[in-house]
Amino acid sequence: MEFDIPSIIQGYAQGYFLMANVGDESVGWYSSRKRALIPLDDRFRYPSSLNRVLNQERFTVAINRDFKAVVEGCSDRETTWISPELKEIYWELHCQGWAHSFETWQGDTLAGGILGIAIGGAFIGESMFYRIPEGSKVAMVKLVERLRDRQFVFFDAQMSNPHLDRFGAYTISDREYQGLLQKALQRSCSLV
Repeated sequence: MEFDIPSIIQGYAQGYFLMANVGDESVGWYSSRKRALIPLDDRFRYPSSLNRVLNQERFTVAINRDFKAVVEGCSDRETTWISPELKEIYWELHCQGWAHSFETWQGDTLAGGILGIAIGGAFIGESMFYRIPEGSKVAMVKLVERLRDRQFVFFDAQMSNPHLDRFGAYTISDREYQGLLQKALQRSCSLV
């Protein structure tokens, strides 16, 4: 199946995101009046119990080591908006250098990961999962560190939830988001 990747990137660059409808799996563009961001400044926080896990260095971090497995992990739930077509779109975006998987590993076992799209200085998180407890939380901390180091403008989590709130996630209006997005598109940042 052929996908118009430049048009897809243009959609994300305008503040839209792709999702499949749960009922019929058709992929469509969505936007939100409020966007959840993971802070890249000192507002970022995490449960103190995670400090112990980080200090034990039980996990190693990798980028794009097993992109397809991360997409599968993110879609492996009772109700998913990541349809087979969307998996193909993510793969094509990955092959062209836009979509990335930020992963935690325990030995040769994929512990967890975050799927996202990097455009300029914007990292748009699509989904996350874990197979080993704390795997996705460690991925979140290490990804924020990397985005800071690489001078990214923001980490878009799209929609807030109690899990993300524990990391200091906050919401902004679409108007504020568009301003940040324009700033981010002026930057040339690289996750890898």
